[in-house]
Amino acid sequence: MSVSSPLPPSAPTPSASVAPSSPASVAAPTQAELLDFVRRTAADSALIASLPLDPEGRTWARLEGPGGSEAWLIGWPPGTGTGWHDHADSVGAFLTARGTLKEYSLAARLPTDGWRTLELTDDVDRSRALPAGRGRSFGRHHVHEVLNESAEEHAVSVHAYYPPLPRIRRYSRTGQVLRLEQVERPEDWQ
Repeated sequence: MSVSSPLPPSAPTPSASVAPSSPASVAAPTQAELLDFVRRTAADSALIASLPLDPEGRTWARLEGPGGSEAWLIGWPPGTGTGWHDHADSVGAFLTARGTLKEYSLAARLPTDGWRTLELTDDVDRSRALPAGRGRSFGRHHVHEVLNESAEEHAVSVHAYYPPLPRIRRYSRTGQVLRLEQVERPEDWQ
């Protein structure tokens, strides 16, 4: 990987409603516990059906996660995705409750600060299909993009992060070049 200049933080993204529970009184949930939570939550068919779906854009609802974690129920119209991003210092898990999502990820730990562009090696790309009932957990600084590649079917997924997201870094990618485009903070989406 090659590295170049820093980028100042910037903004915008979603909105939220319910504040997470206080992490001071509960032990931090592990990746396995977050995955168990998203699995149990995705099995709640009434909750999944309650999410309003929009044919044009993603929809979301904030959920109470375990041990002070931040959790989301997200609706994905056909052809939508997140773009390349990471969740900074948070660990997390997500699981598809309906439809199929595709995750593209990097199997390389990136520098956390002090760069604007990186040239990736040819062997870092990974992908996985996540049909209903399948999910995964991930560690800090996991870089990925998640897509609903279906042309017809809406997807719904459940996500959980601990600690609650301190920031999200958004990237663009052209071939093997990854470029840091913006840094979002909780006030940008809550």
